[in-house]
Amino acid sequence: MRLVRRRDPHAAVASGNIMTLRWVRSQAFSTLAVCLAAGALAGCGGAAGTGTSSSGYVAAAMATSYPDTLPVQFRRQQVTDPTGEAPGTIVINTSDKFLYLVEPDGKAMRYGVGVGREGFGWTGEAKVGAKQEWPDWVPPAEMLQRRPDLPLRMAGGPENPLGARALYLHRDGKDTLFRIHGTNEPKTIGQAMSSGCIRMVNFDVEDLYQRVPLGAKVVVR
Repeated sequence: MRLVRRRDPHAAVASGNIMTLRWVRSQAFSTLAVCLAAGALAGCGGAAGTGTSSSGYVAAAMATSYPDTLPVQFRRQQVTDPTGEAPGTIVINTSDKFLYLVEPDGKAMRYGVGVGREGFGWTGEAKVGAKQEWPDWVPPAEMLQRRPDLPLRMAGGPENPLGARALYLHRDGKDTLFRIHGTNEPKTIGQAMSSGCIRMVNFDVEDLYQRVPLGAKVVVR
């Protein structure tokens, strides 16, 4: 797999070495190696190891509907598979802002997503290496420098920017720093506004979380 990364995407990493990434910088920016040496947790935020876990937050109930403001085209629906990938694969089309979960018989479940804004996008392949319900959020050091008003850590819950669920993308057992996660800002679905991670409304990320096992292949185009 080759990830093409255009800028550091604000996610946390639990442990281990970071996979080699090809960097594309439009301006001077601190490298991943420097971040690790300083102990920074870089990426979307929310550290995870391996397996399936929970932050300890227990929601009263899972989301049961879409926000009224979410356009119909970004609501979950079964479609003819346009990806050509094997069943069980997650394919993210960043230009169209859709995530596809490939199903048998030429079908796919399509979800609307938010993607990385200009300078933060990426493409490549990975696998789901960890899953977490109501993940905690740990703002990276660089974000805290820009926003000293942010907490050092935010427990999982409805106000957490990672939303109700997170799928942590790994390669060769190592965290790529990218995640597929929920959001407390559903208005960003269908837009390029994130720091590189893939956002879904909680109603959809809860559905995807239940369907996708650890080890599932993820393709970002």
